[in-house]
Amino acid sequence: MTDLKLLALDTEDLEVISAHVQDAVVRVADMGYARGDRRFALLMNRFDWEADTGRRGKGVRKRAALHFDAVQSVVTNGFDPASPEGVLELLAIGFTPIDGPAGIIELSFAGGGTVRLGVECLEARLSDLGAAWAATAMPKHALD
Repeated sequence: MTDLKLLALDTEDLEVISAHVQDAVVRVADMGYARGDRRFALLMNRFDWEADTGRRGKGVRKRAALHFDAVQSVVTNGFDPASPEGVLELLAIGFTPIDGPAGIIELSFAGGGTVRLGVECLEARLSDLGAAWAATAMPKHALD
């Protein structure tokens, strides 16, 4: 299995990262904003959608880190950021430009939780950290 190392500098790049982190499990305690560095980072257990699961396999999860640079503000909604044992399921990441390269990055979680990052420009990095293990279940989504 090859470890991912991806960089996003535009919305198309971010869509690729978003696809790779869909259904990642994130502990609230593993997210944080380093104001002095203007960086928001999170650790996750991402579901590896490209791993060969075989006929009966339930897939593979990998430990990964994702961070965003040039962050000016962080707003959370729909979950308690002070609950260190809280667990969220990341569904998608999007970017809305506001003024030139500046904009809002939105991390959307199952159940309606969001993290909105006000950024000077879009710069995100996703890196697998090497650990991988068999998933206990393959994520499923109801189709409306």
